[in-house]
Amino acid sequence: MTTQSQLSPSKTAPQVSLSGFDLINSPRLNKGTAFTDHERDVFFLHGLLPPHIGDLEEQLSRRMQALDNQLTLFNKYAFLRDLQDINETLFYALVVRNVEKLLPLVYTPTVGEGCQRFSEIWRKPRGLFLSYPNRNRITQILSHHRYDNVKCIVVSDGERILGLGDQGAGGMGIPIGKMALYTALGGIHPEHCLPILLDVGTDNEERLKSPIYIGWRNHRIRGQAYDDFVDTFVNAVKTRWPHVLLQWEDFAGANAARFLARYRSQLCTFNDDIQGTAAITAATLISAINVTGIPLERQKIVVFGFGSAGLGITNLLEQFIEDRGVAQQEAHACFYGIDLYGLITEDRKNVDAGQRPYARKEQEVQSWKQPNGTIALLDVVRHVKPTVLIGVSGQGGAFTEDVVREMAKHTLRPVIFPLSNPTSRSEATPQDLMDWTEGKALIGTGSPFDPVRVAGKTIHIAQTNNSYIFPGLALGIIASKARYVTDSMVKAAATELIRNLPTQQDKEGSLLPPLSEARRLGGLIGEAVGRQAIRDGQAQVSGEEELSHEIEANIWEPVYEPYEHKA
Repeated sequence: MTTQSQLSPSKTAPQVSLSGFDLINSPRLNKGTAFTDHERDVFFLHGLLPPHIGDLEEQLSRRMQALDNQLTLFNKYAFLRDLQDINETLFYALVVRNVEKLLPLVYTPTVGEGCQRFSEIWRKPRGLFLSYPNRNRITQILSHHRYDNVKCIVVSDGERILGLGDQGAGGMGIPIGKMALYTALGGIHPEHCLPILLDVGTDNEERLKSPIYIGWRNHRIRGQAYDDFVDTFVNAVKTRWPHVLLQWEDFAGANAARFLARYRSQLCTFNDDIQGTAAITAATLISAINVTGIPLERQKIVVFGFGSAGLGITNLLEQFIEDRGVAQQEAHACFYGIDLYGLITEDRKNVDAGQRPYARKEQEVQSWKQPNGTIALLDVVRHVKPTVLIGVSGQGGAFTEDVVREMAKHTLRPVIFPLSNPTSRSEATPQDLMDWTEGKALIGTGSPFDPVRVAGKTIHIAQTNNSYIFPGLALGIIASKARYVTDSMVKAAATELIRNLPTQQDKEGSLLPPLSEARRLGGLIGEAVGRQAIRDGQAQVSGEEELSHEIEANIWEPVYEPYEHKA
Protein backbone atom coordinates (compact mmCIF):
# COMPACT_ATOMS: atom_id res chain seq x y z
CA MET A 1 0.00 0.00 0.00
CA THR A 2 1.12 3.55 -0.64
CA THR A 3 2.34 5.37 2.42
CA GLN A 4 1.67 8.99 3.29
CA SER A 5 5.23 9.85 2.21
CA GLN A 6 4.61 8.36 -1.22
CA LEU A 7 1.25 9.93 -2.05
CA SER A 8 -0.20 13.02 -0.44
CA PRO A 9 -4.00 12.99 0.14
CA SER A 10 -4.32 16.70 -0.68
CA LYS A 11 -6.26 18.01 -3.68
CA THR A 12 -3.06 19.55 -5.05
CA ALA A 13 -0.70 17.54 -7.25
CA PRO A 14 0.34 14.44 -5.30
CA GLN A 15 3.89 14.49 -3.98
CA VAL A 16 5.51 11.19 -5.00
CA SER A 17 8.86 9.99 -3.67
CA LEU A 18 9.13 6.79 -5.71
CA SER A 19 10.82 6.72 -9.10
CA GLY A 20 11.91 4.36 -11.86
CA PHE A 21 11.02 0.69 -11.39
CA ASP A 22 9.63 1.33 -7.92
CA LEU A 23 7.07 3.82 -9.27
CA ILE A 24 6.00 1.63 -12.20
CA ASN A 25 5.70 -1.37 -9.87
CA SER A 26 3.38 0.48 -7.46
CA PRO A 27 -0.17 -0.42 -8.58
CA ARG A 28 -1.54 2.55 -6.66
CA LEU A 29 0.67 5.04 -8.53
CA ASN A 30 1.42 3.41 -11.87
CA LYS A 31 0.05 5.14 -15.00
CA GLY A 32 1.82 3.02 -17.61
CA THR A 33 1.98 4.80 -20.96
CA ALA A 34 0.01 7.74 -19.52
CA PHE A 35 3.02 9.16 -17.67
CA THR A 36 3.69 12.51 -19.31
CA ASP A 37 7.01 13.45 -20.87
CA HIS A 38 7.71 15.75 -17.90
CA GLU A 39 6.94 12.94 -15.41
CA ARG A 40 9.21 10.61 -17.35
CA ASP A 41 11.97 13.18 -16.92
CA VAL A 42 11.63 13.80 -13.20
CA PHE A 43 10.85 10.20 -12.21
CA PHE A 44 13.55 8.56 -14.40
CA LEU A 45 11.06 6.63 -16.53
CA HIS A 46 12.54 7.12 -20.00
CA GLY A 47 13.58 3.79 -21.40
CA LEU A 48 11.46 1.86 -18.90
CA LEU A 49 8.33 2.74 -20.89
CA PRO A 50 7.70 2.60 -24.63
CA PRO A 51 8.02 6.06 -26.19
CA HIS A 52 4.31 6.48 -26.96
CA ILE A 53 2.51 8.79 -24.52
CA GLY A 54 -1.13 7.88 -24.16
CA ASP A 55 -4.02 8.68 -21.83
CA LEU A 56 -6.60 6.87 -19.73
CA GLU A 57 -9.19 6.72 -22.50
CA GLU A 58 -6.79 5.01 -24.84
CA GLN A 59 -5.74 2.54 -22.15
CA LEU A 60 -9.36 1.72 -21.35
CA SER A 61 -10.03 0.89 -24.98
CA ARG A 62 -6.92 -1.29 -25.19
CA ARG A 63 -7.64 -3.17 -21.97
CA MET A 64 -11.28 -3.80 -22.88
CA GLN A 65 -10.22 -5.23 -26.21
CA ALA A 66 -7.70 -7.48 -24.46
CA LEU A 67 -10.34 -8.54 -21.92
CA ASP A 68 -12.81 -9.43 -24.66
CA ASN A 69 -10.16 -11.63 -26.27
CA GLN A 70 -9.95 -13.85 -23.17
CA LEU A 71 -11.73 -17.12 -23.95
CA THR A 72 -13.21 -18.13 -20.57
CA LEU A 73 -14.78 -16.36 -17.60
CA PHE A 74 -11.94 -17.55 -15.39
CA ASN A 75 -9.38 -16.16 -17.82
CA LYS A 76 -11.22 -12.83 -17.75
CA TYR A 77 -11.21 -12.91 -13.94
CA ALA A 78 -7.46 -13.62 -13.88
CA PHE A 79 -6.86 -10.86 -16.43
CA LEU A 80 -8.69 -8.32 -14.26
CA ARG A 81 -6.88 -9.46 -11.11
CA ASP A 82 -3.56 -8.92 -12.90
CA LEU A 83 -4.67 -5.48 -14.05
CA GLN A 84 -5.62 -4.54 -10.48
CA ASP A 85 -2.14 -5.57 -9.31
CA ILE A 86 -0.47 -3.55 -12.08
CA ASN A 87 -2.50 -0.33 -12.33
CA GLU A 88 -5.32 0.31 -9.86
CA THR A 89 -6.56 3.53 -11.44
CA LEU A 90 -6.98 1.84 -14.81
CA PHE A 91 -8.63 -1.21 -13.22
CA TYR A 92 -11.19 0.85 -11.32
CA ALA A 93 -11.88 3.15 -14.26
CA LEU A 94 -12.60 0.07 -16.36
CA VAL A 95 -14.99 -1.37 -13.76
CA VAL A 96 -16.77 1.93 -13.01
CA ARG A 97 -17.48 2.54 -16.70
CA ASN A 98 -18.59 -1.04 -17.38
CA VAL A 99 -20.27 -2.12 -14.16
CA GLU A 100 -22.93 -4.40 -15.63
CA LYS A 101 -20.42 -6.21 -17.83
CA LEU A 102 -17.57 -6.52 -15.34
CA LEU A 103 -19.29 -7.01 -11.98
CA PRO A 104 -19.96 -10.73 -12.71
CA LEU A 105 -16.24 -11.10 -13.52
CA VAL A 106 -14.87 -9.16 -10.56
CA TYR A 107 -17.28 -10.77 -8.12
CA THR A 108 -20.12 -13.31 -8.29
CA PRO A 109 -20.39 -15.69 -9.94
CA THR A 110 -16.86 -15.85 -11.42
CA VAL A 111 -15.11 -15.16 -8.11
CA GLY A 112 -16.24 -18.63 -7.00
CA GLU A 113 -13.98 -20.32 -9.56
CA GLY A 114 -11.41 -17.64 -8.78
CA CYS A 115 -11.31 -18.88 -5.17
CA GLN A 116 -11.18 -22.53 -6.21
CA ARG A 117 -8.22 -21.82 -8.50
CA PHE A 118 -6.68 -18.97 -6.50
CA SER A 119 -3.36 -20.76 -6.07
CA GLU A 120 -2.97 -20.90 -9.86
CA ILE A 121 -3.08 -17.13 -10.30
CA TRP A 122 -1.59 -15.69 -7.12
CA ARG A 123 1.36 -13.54 -8.15
CA LYS A 124 1.61 -10.32 -6.14
CA PRO A 125 0.74 -9.47 -2.54
CA ARG A 126 -2.70 -7.89 -2.09
CA GLY A 127 -4.07 -7.75 1.40
CA LEU A 128 -2.78 -9.93 4.23
CA PHE A 129 -2.70 -13.67 4.91
CA LEU A 130 -2.73 -14.08 8.69
CA SER A 131 -1.96 -17.75 9.26
CA TYR A 132 -2.34 -19.72 12.46
CA PRO A 133 1.41 -20.43 12.73
CA ASN A 134 1.94 -16.65 12.70
CA ARG A 135 -0.60 -16.00 15.46
CA ASN A 136 2.04 -14.44 17.68
CA ARG A 137 3.13 -12.09 14.89
CA ILE A 138 -0.26 -10.53 14.02
CA THR A 139 0.40 -7.27 15.85
CA GLN A 140 3.80 -7.00 14.18
CA ILE A 141 2.35 -7.72 10.72
CA LEU A 142 -0.37 -5.08 11.10
CA SER A 143 2.06 -2.48 12.44
CA HIS A 144 3.81 -1.71 9.15
CA HIS A 145 3.49 1.94 8.10
CA ARG A 146 2.05 0.94 4.70
CA TYR A 147 -1.24 0.25 6.55
CA ASP A 148 -1.43 3.60 8.34
CA ASN A 149 -4.32 4.87 6.20
CA VAL A 150 -6.59 1.81 6.45
CA LYS A 151 -10.22 2.67 7.23
CA CYS A 152 -11.99 -0.57 6.33
CA ILE A 153 -11.23 -4.29 6.34
CA VAL A 154 -13.00 -7.29 4.82
CA VAL A 155 -11.98 -10.54 6.51
CA SER A 156 -12.78 -14.18 5.76
CA ASP A 157 -11.47 -17.52 6.97
CA GLY A 158 -12.40 -19.19 3.68
CA GLU A 159 -14.61 -21.87 5.23
CA ARG A 160 -17.89 -21.12 3.46
CA ILE A 161 -17.07 -19.51 0.14
CA LEU A 162 -20.41 -18.74 -1.55
CA GLY A 163 -22.07 -22.16 -1.91
CA LEU A 164 -18.76 -23.87 -2.64
CA GLY A 165 -17.69 -24.63 0.90
CA ASP A 166 -14.16 -24.64 2.30
CA GLN A 167 -11.57 -23.11 -0.02
CA GLY A 168 -8.90 -22.40 2.59
CA ALA A 169 -6.46 -19.68 1.59
CA GLY A 170 -8.16 -19.45 -1.80
CA GLY A 171 -10.98 -17.70 0.03
CA MET A 172 -8.84 -14.55 -0.19
CA GLY A 173 -10.56 -13.95 -3.53
CA ILE A 174 -13.67 -12.92 -1.60
CA PRO A 175 -12.14 -10.10 0.52
CA ILE A 176 -10.23 -8.86 -2.53
CA GLY A 177 -13.43 -8.82 -4.60
CA LYS A 178 -15.50 -7.16 -1.88
CA MET A 179 -12.89 -4.45 -1.35
CA ALA A 180 -12.79 -3.83 -5.11
CA LEU A 181 -16.52 -3.09 -4.96
CA TYR A 182 -16.06 -0.81 -1.93
CA THR A 183 -14.04 1.32 -4.32
CA ALA A 184 -15.84 0.80 -7.63
CA LEU A 185 -19.39 1.19 -6.24
CA GLY A 186 -18.89 3.06 -2.97
CA GLY A 187 -16.06 5.32 -4.13
CA ILE A 188 -13.87 4.47 -1.13
CA HIS A 189 -10.21 5.09 -1.93
CA PRO A 190 -8.25 1.83 -2.37
CA GLU A 191 -5.67 3.33 0.00
CA HIS A 192 -8.20 2.83 2.79
CA CYS A 193 -9.12 -0.80 1.99
CA LEU A 194 -7.41 -3.91 3.39
CA PRO A 195 -8.50 -7.49 2.48
CA ILE A 196 -7.53 -10.11 5.08
CA LEU A 197 -7.65 -13.91 5.04
CA LEU A 198 -7.43 -15.74 8.36
CA ASP A 199 -5.67 -18.94 7.31
CA VAL A 200 -6.53 -21.48 9.98
CA GLY A 201 -6.09 -24.44 7.64
CA THR A 202 -8.63 -26.22 5.45
CA ASP A 203 -10.60 -29.45 5.49
CA ASN A 204 -10.75 -29.45 1.70
CA GLU A 205 -8.64 -32.50 0.84
CA GLU A 206 -8.29 -31.43 -2.78
CA ARG A 207 -6.60 -28.22 -1.64
CA LEU A 208 -4.38 -29.98 0.90
CA LYS A 209 -3.18 -32.49 -1.70
CA SER A 210 -2.57 -29.91 -4.42
CA PRO A 211 1.16 -29.28 -4.97
CA ILE A 212 0.47 -25.64 -5.84
CA TYR A 213 -1.78 -24.79 -2.86
CA ILE A 214 -0.50 -21.56 -1.31
CA GLY A 215 -2.15 -21.87 2.10
CA TRP A 216 -1.15 -23.48 5.39
CA ARG A 217 -1.24 -27.24 4.79
CA ASN A 218 -3.15 -28.29 7.85
CA HIS A 219 -6.68 -29.33 8.73
CA ARG A 220 -8.75 -26.52 10.19
CA ILE A 221 -8.07 -25.39 13.71
CA ARG A 222 -11.34 -25.52 15.63
CA GLY A 223 -12.74 -25.07 19.11
CA GLN A 224 -11.05 -22.84 21.68
CA ALA A 225 -7.82 -22.54 19.69
CA TYR A 226 -9.77 -21.15 16.74
CA ASP A 227 -11.75 -18.72 18.91
CA ASP A 228 -8.57 -17.53 20.60
CA PHE A 229 -6.97 -16.90 17.20
CA VAL A 230 -9.93 -14.82 16.02
CA ASP A 231 -9.93 -12.94 19.32
CA THR A 232 -6.22 -12.20 18.94
CA PHE A 233 -6.91 -10.84 15.47
CA VAL A 234 -9.82 -8.63 16.58
CA ASN A 235 -7.87 -7.22 19.52
CA ALA A 236 -4.92 -6.44 17.27
CA VAL A 237 -7.23 -4.67 14.81
CA LYS A 238 -8.85 -2.63 17.59
CA THR A 239 -5.45 -1.54 18.87
CA ARG A 240 -4.02 -0.73 15.44
CA TRP A 241 -7.09 1.11 14.09
CA PRO A 242 -9.52 2.07 16.89
CA HIS A 243 -12.06 3.46 14.39
CA VAL A 244 -11.78 0.91 11.56
CA LEU A 245 -14.78 -0.75 9.89
CA LEU A 246 -14.45 -4.55 9.98
CA GLN A 247 -16.68 -6.60 7.67
CA TRP A 248 -16.99 -10.36 8.21
CA GLU A 249 -17.39 -12.39 5.04
CA ASP A 250 -18.02 -16.06 4.18
CA PHE A 251 -17.45 -17.59 7.58
CA ALA A 252 -19.37 -20.80 8.31
CA GLY A 253 -22.92 -19.97 9.36
CA ALA A 254 -22.61 -20.66 13.08
CA ASN A 255 -19.34 -18.75 13.33
CA ALA A 256 -20.69 -15.86 11.27
CA ALA A 257 -23.60 -15.29 13.63
CA ARG A 258 -21.70 -15.69 16.88
CA PHE A 259 -18.76 -13.49 15.82
CA LEU A 260 -21.16 -10.74 14.82
CA ALA A 261 -22.95 -11.05 18.16
CA ARG A 262 -19.68 -11.18 20.11
CA TYR A 263 -17.86 -8.28 18.49
CA ARG A 264 -20.49 -5.82 17.30
CA SER A 265 -20.39 -3.99 20.63
CA GLN A 266 -16.58 -3.98 20.68
CA LEU A 267 -15.85 -2.31 17.36
CA CYS A 268 -17.52 -1.00 14.22
CA THR A 269 -18.45 -4.21 12.41
CA PHE A 270 -21.07 -5.93 10.28
CA ASN A 271 -21.54 -9.19 8.38
CA ASP A 272 -22.60 -8.80 4.76
CA ASP A 273 -23.76 -12.42 4.43
CA ILE A 274 -26.26 -11.78 7.22
CA GLN A 275 -27.07 -8.06 7.09
CA GLY A 276 -26.28 -7.10 3.50
CA THR A 277 -28.18 -10.10 2.13
CA ALA A 278 -31.11 -9.19 4.35
CA ALA A 279 -31.18 -5.61 3.12
CA ILE A 280 -31.10 -6.39 -0.60
CA THR A 281 -33.64 -9.21 -0.23
CA ALA A 282 -36.04 -6.98 1.71
CA ALA A 283 -35.76 -4.26 -0.93
CA THR A 284 -36.32 -6.72 -3.78
CA LEU A 285 -39.32 -8.28 -2.05
CA ILE A 286 -40.90 -4.88 -1.48
CA SER A 287 -40.33 -4.17 -5.16
CA ALA A 288 -42.23 -7.35 -6.02
CA ILE A 289 -44.98 -6.30 -3.63
CA ASN A 290 -45.26 -3.04 -5.57
CA VAL A 291 -46.22 -5.26 -8.50
CA THR A 292 -48.55 -7.73 -6.77
CA GLY A 293 -50.28 -5.20 -4.52
CA ILE A 294 -50.39 -7.68 -1.60
CA PRO A 295 -49.22 -5.88 1.58
CA LEU A 296 -46.09 -7.22 3.25
CA GLU A 297 -47.96 -8.22 6.40
CA ARG A 298 -50.27 -10.46 4.33
CA GLN A 299 -47.46 -12.38 2.66
CA LYS A 300 -46.77 -16.04 3.48
CA ILE A 301 -42.99 -16.28 3.26
CA VAL A 302 -41.08 -19.56 3.10
CA VAL A 303 -37.34 -19.22 3.71
CA PHE A 304 -35.44 -22.27 2.49
CA GLY A 305 -32.05 -22.28 4.19
CA PHE A 306 -32.67 -21.01 7.71
CA GLY A 307 -29.09 -20.44 8.81
CA SER A 308 -27.43 -17.10 9.43
CA ALA A 309 -28.38 -15.62 6.03
CA GLY A 310 -31.96 -16.89 6.14
CA LEU A 311 -32.41 -15.63 9.69
CA GLY A 312 -30.92 -12.27 8.75
CA ILE A 313 -33.45 -11.89 5.94
CA THR A 314 -36.32 -12.99 8.16
CA ASN A 315 -35.41 -10.70 11.05
CA LEU A 316 -35.16 -7.62 8.82
CA LEU A 317 -38.42 -8.38 7.01
CA GLU A 318 -40.07 -8.83 10.39
CA GLN A 319 -38.92 -5.31 11.33
CA PHE A 320 -40.52 -3.93 8.18
CA ILE A 321 -43.75 -5.78 9.02
CA GLU A 322 -43.77 -4.42 12.57
CA ASP A 323 -43.30 -0.93 11.13
CA ARG A 324 -46.73 -1.39 9.55
CA GLY A 325 -48.33 -1.67 12.99
CA VAL A 326 -48.28 -5.47 13.30
CA ALA A 327 -47.53 -7.06 16.68
CA GLN A 328 -44.31 -9.04 16.88
CA GLN A 329 -46.00 -12.41 17.37
CA GLU A 330 -48.22 -11.82 14.34
CA ALA A 331 -45.18 -10.77 12.32
CA HIS A 332 -43.42 -14.01 13.28
CA ALA A 333 -46.38 -15.97 11.94
CA CYS A 334 -45.73 -14.72 8.40
CA PHE A 335 -42.60 -16.88 8.13
CA TYR A 336 -41.89 -20.57 7.62
CA GLY A 337 -38.22 -21.45 8.07
CA ILE A 338 -36.74 -24.63 6.61
CA ASP A 339 -33.21 -25.82 7.37
CA LEU A 340 -31.26 -29.02 6.79
CA TYR A 341 -33.66 -30.94 9.07
CA GLY A 342 -36.90 -29.60 7.59
CA LEU A 343 -39.45 -27.09 8.85
CA ILE A 344 -38.62 -25.34 12.12
CA THR A 345 -41.18 -26.50 14.71
CA GLU A 346 -41.48 -26.07 18.46
CA ASP A 347 -40.90 -29.73 19.33
CA ARG A 348 -38.21 -30.45 16.78
CA LYS A 349 -34.64 -31.14 17.83
CA ASN A 350 -31.71 -29.08 16.47
CA VAL A 351 -33.50 -25.73 16.66
CA ASP A 352 -31.19 -22.82 17.44
CA ALA A 353 -32.12 -19.92 19.69
CA GLY A 354 -32.33 -17.53 16.74
CA GLN A 355 -34.69 -19.86 14.88
CA ARG A 356 -37.00 -20.52 17.81
CA PRO A 357 -39.18 -17.37 17.56
CA TYR A 358 -40.26 -18.58 14.11
CA ALA A 359 -40.96 -22.20 15.09
CA ARG A 360 -44.42 -23.40 14.09
CA LYS A 361 -46.69 -24.96 16.70
CA GLU A 362 -46.75 -28.73 16.64
CA GLN A 363 -50.55 -28.97 16.36
CA GLU A 364 -50.47 -26.75 13.27
CA VAL A 365 -48.10 -29.02 11.34
CA GLN A 366 -48.79 -32.52 12.71
CA SER A 367 -50.62 -33.64 9.56
CA TRP A 368 -47.87 -32.28 7.28
CA LYS A 369 -45.25 -34.79 8.37
CA GLN A 370 -43.78 -37.50 6.20
CA PRO A 371 -43.47 -41.06 7.60
CA ASN A 372 -39.97 -40.29 8.86
CA GLY A 373 -41.31 -37.32 10.84
CA THR A 374 -39.75 -34.57 8.73
CA ILE A 375 -41.56 -31.75 6.94
CA ALA A 376 -39.85 -30.96 3.63
CA LEU A 377 -40.19 -28.01 1.28
CA LEU A 378 -42.91 -29.57 -0.88
CA ASP A 379 -44.96 -30.43 2.23
CA VAL A 380 -44.75 -26.83 3.40
CA VAL A 381 -45.71 -25.42 0.01
CA ARG A 382 -48.74 -27.75 -0.24
CA HIS A 383 -50.12 -26.74 3.15
CA VAL A 384 -49.04 -23.10 3.48
CA LYS A 385 -49.70 -22.00 -0.12
CA PRO A 386 -46.95 -19.38 0.15
CA THR A 387 -46.81 -16.16 -1.82
CA VAL A 388 -43.00 -15.84 -1.42
CA LEU A 389 -40.26 -18.48 -1.66
CA ILE A 390 -36.71 -17.42 -0.76
CA GLY A 391 -33.73 -19.74 -1.16
CA VAL A 392 -30.38 -19.27 0.61
CA SER A 393 -29.59 -22.97 0.98
CA GLY A 394 -26.66 -23.45 -1.40
CA GLN A 395 -28.57 -26.46 -2.82
CA GLY A 396 -28.63 -26.23 -6.58
CA GLY A 397 -32.00 -27.19 -8.09
CA ALA A 398 -33.81 -27.38 -4.73
CA PHE A 399 -36.81 -25.49 -6.12
CA THR A 400 -38.08 -28.40 -8.18
CA GLU A 401 -40.81 -28.36 -10.79
CA ASP A 402 -43.23 -29.99 -8.32
CA VAL A 403 -42.55 -27.32 -5.69
CA VAL A 404 -42.89 -24.42 -8.09
CA ARG A 405 -46.00 -25.70 -9.86
CA GLU A 406 -47.65 -26.37 -6.50
CA MET A 407 -46.88 -22.82 -5.41
CA ALA A 408 -48.20 -21.38 -8.68
CA LYS A 409 -51.55 -23.22 -8.25
CA HIS A 410 -52.49 -20.94 -5.38
CA THR A 411 -50.69 -17.66 -6.08
CA LEU A 412 -51.38 -15.40 -9.04
CA ARG A 413 -47.86 -13.88 -9.06
CA PRO A 414 -45.53 -16.14 -7.08
CA VAL A 415 -42.45 -14.32 -5.81
CA ILE A 416 -39.45 -16.65 -6.04
CA PHE A 417 -35.89 -15.70 -5.09
CA PRO A 418 -33.24 -18.41 -5.67
CA LEU A 419 -30.39 -16.46 -4.07
CA SER A 420 -27.60 -18.99 -3.62
CA ASN A 421 -24.25 -18.38 -5.34
CA PRO A 422 -22.55 -19.22 -7.61
CA THR A 423 -24.84 -20.10 -10.54
CA SER A 424 -24.35 -23.84 -10.03
CA ARG A 425 -25.80 -23.51 -6.51
CA SER A 426 -28.88 -21.53 -7.49
CA GLU A 427 -32.08 -23.21 -6.24
CA ALA A 428 -33.60 -22.84 -9.74
CA THR A 429 -32.96 -21.15 -13.06
CA PRO A 430 -35.14 -18.22 -14.11
CA GLN A 431 -36.13 -19.93 -17.36
CA ASP A 432 -37.44 -22.97 -15.48
CA LEU A 433 -39.30 -20.77 -13.00
CA MET A 434 -40.98 -18.90 -15.82
CA ASP A 435 -41.84 -22.11 -17.68
CA TRP A 436 -43.30 -23.75 -14.56
CA THR A 437 -45.42 -20.68 -13.63
CA GLU A 438 -46.54 -19.83 -17.18
CA GLY A 439 -44.54 -16.63 -17.05
CA LYS A 440 -46.18 -15.32 -13.88
CA ALA A 441 -43.27 -15.54 -11.42
CA LEU A 442 -41.52 -12.46 -10.07
CA ILE A 443 -37.89 -13.50 -9.81
CA GLY A 444 -34.76 -12.26 -8.08
CA THR A 445 -31.56 -14.29 -8.30
CA GLY A 446 -28.29 -14.24 -6.40
CA SER A 447 -26.21 -14.83 -9.53
CA PRO A 448 -26.61 -13.01 -12.84
CA PHE A 449 -28.66 -14.86 -15.45
CA ASP A 450 -29.34 -14.11 -19.09
CA PRO A 451 -32.80 -12.72 -19.95
CA VAL A 452 -35.50 -15.37 -20.40
CA ARG A 453 -38.09 -15.82 -23.11
CA VAL A 454 -41.74 -15.90 -22.13
CA ALA A 455 -44.51 -16.06 -24.74
CA GLY A 456 -42.25 -14.46 -27.31
CA LYS A 457 -41.16 -11.68 -24.96
CA THR A 458 -37.71 -11.13 -23.45
CA ILE A 459 -37.78 -10.70 -19.66
CA HIS A 460 -34.75 -9.36 -17.79
CA ILE A 461 -34.09 -10.95 -14.40
CA ALA A 462 -33.22 -8.82 -11.38
CA GLN A 463 -29.98 -9.86 -9.68
CA THR A 464 -30.56 -9.57 -5.94
CA ASN A 465 -26.96 -8.59 -5.45
CA ASN A 466 -25.50 -7.38 -2.15
CA SER A 467 -23.43 -4.99 -4.24
CA TYR A 468 -26.39 -2.64 -4.19
CA ILE A 469 -26.04 -2.37 -0.40
CA PHE A 470 -22.65 -2.94 1.20
CA PRO A 471 -20.53 -0.34 -0.67
CA GLY A 472 -22.92 2.48 0.30
CA LEU A 473 -23.33 1.06 3.79
CA ALA A 474 -19.55 1.14 4.22
CA LEU A 475 -19.33 4.67 2.79
CA GLY A 476 -21.93 5.94 5.26
CA ILE A 477 -20.22 4.23 8.19
CA ILE A 478 -16.81 5.65 7.28
CA ALA A 479 -18.07 9.14 6.46
CA SER A 480 -20.10 9.41 9.67
CA LYS A 481 -17.18 7.96 11.66
CA ALA A 482 -19.67 5.61 13.30
CA ARG A 483 -18.61 3.94 16.53
CA TYR A 484 -20.79 0.87 15.93
CA VAL A 485 -23.10 -0.48 13.22
CA THR A 486 -26.72 -0.63 14.34
CA ASP A 487 -29.55 -2.68 12.84
CA SER A 488 -31.31 0.57 11.99
CA MET A 489 -28.32 1.68 9.90
CA VAL A 490 -28.60 -1.51 7.84
CA LYS A 491 -32.33 -0.95 7.56
CA ALA A 492 -31.67 2.63 6.40
CA ALA A 493 -29.57 1.23 3.54
CA ALA A 494 -32.46 -1.00 2.45
CA THR A 495 -34.97 1.83 2.83
CA GLU A 496 -32.93 4.16 0.62
CA LEU A 497 -32.74 1.53 -2.09
CA ILE A 498 -36.50 1.03 -1.79
CA ARG A 499 -36.99 4.74 -2.49
CA ASN A 500 -35.14 4.26 -5.76
CA LEU A 501 -36.89 1.13 -7.02
CA PRO A 502 -38.19 1.29 -10.61
CA THR A 503 -41.47 -0.31 -9.46
CA GLN A 504 -42.24 2.72 -7.32
CA GLN A 505 -43.30 4.45 -10.54
CA ASP A 506 -43.84 1.59 -12.99
CA LYS A 507 -45.30 -1.81 -12.05
CA GLU A 508 -43.93 -3.19 -15.30
CA GLY A 509 -40.42 -2.01 -14.42
CA SER A 510 -37.50 -4.14 -13.30
CA LEU A 511 -37.52 -5.18 -9.64
CA LEU A 512 -34.18 -3.43 -9.13
CA PRO A 513 -32.38 -0.49 -10.75
CA PRO A 514 -29.77 -1.37 -13.37
CA LEU A 515 -26.37 -2.19 -11.89
CA SER A 516 -24.98 0.70 -13.91
CA GLU A 517 -26.60 2.94 -11.27
CA ALA A 518 -24.95 1.14 -8.36
CA ARG A 519 -22.24 3.78 -7.84
CA ARG A 520 -24.82 6.60 -7.77
CA LEU A 521 -26.95 4.56 -5.39
CA GLY A 522 -23.87 3.95 -3.24
CA GLY A 523 -23.63 7.68 -2.59
CA LEU A 524 -27.34 7.97 -1.74
CA ILE A 525 -27.20 4.96 0.57
CA GLY A 526 -24.06 6.36 2.20
CA GLU A 527 -25.92 9.59 3.00
CA ALA A 528 -28.91 7.67 4.40
CA VAL A 529 -26.75 5.41 6.56
CA GLY A 530 -24.75 8.38 7.84
CA ARG A 531 -27.92 10.25 8.79
CA GLN A 532 -29.17 7.18 10.64
CA ALA A 533 -25.84 6.92 12.46
CA ILE A 534 -26.36 10.52 13.63
CA ARG A 535 -29.91 9.71 14.82
CA ASP A 536 -28.63 6.60 16.61
CA GLY A 537 -25.97 8.59 18.43
CA GLN A 538 -23.19 6.55 16.80
CA ALA A 539 -21.76 9.21 14.49
CA GLN A 540 -18.72 11.31 15.31
CA VAL A 541 -19.59 14.10 12.89
CA SER A 542 -21.33 17.23 14.11
CA GLY A 543 -24.36 16.94 11.83
CA GLU A 544 -25.63 16.43 8.33
CA GLU A 545 -23.59 19.27 6.84
CA GLU A 546 -20.33 17.74 8.05
CA LEU A 547 -21.59 14.32 6.97
CA SER A 548 -22.12 15.55 3.40
CA HIS A 549 -18.63 17.02 3.41
CA GLU A 550 -17.19 13.71 4.62
CA ILE A 551 -19.14 11.75 2.00
CA GLU A 552 -17.68 13.95 -0.72
CA ALA A 553 -14.19 13.75 0.76
CA ASN A 554 -14.31 9.95 0.90
CA ILE A 555 -15.38 9.39 -2.71
CA TRP A 556 -12.43 8.76 -4.98
CA GLU A 557 -12.62 9.01 -8.75
CA PRO A 558 -10.31 6.74 -10.79
CA VAL A 559 -8.56 9.36 -12.91
CA TYR A 560 -4.90 10.13 -13.42
CA GLU A 561 -3.47 13.12 -11.57
CA PRO A 562 -0.21 14.88 -12.45
CA TYR A 563 2.55 13.96 -10.00
CA GLU A 564 5.20 16.19 -8.47
CA HIS A 565 8.50 14.77 -7.29
CA LYS A 566 9.09 14.72 -3.55
CA ALA A 567 12.78 14.73 -2.73
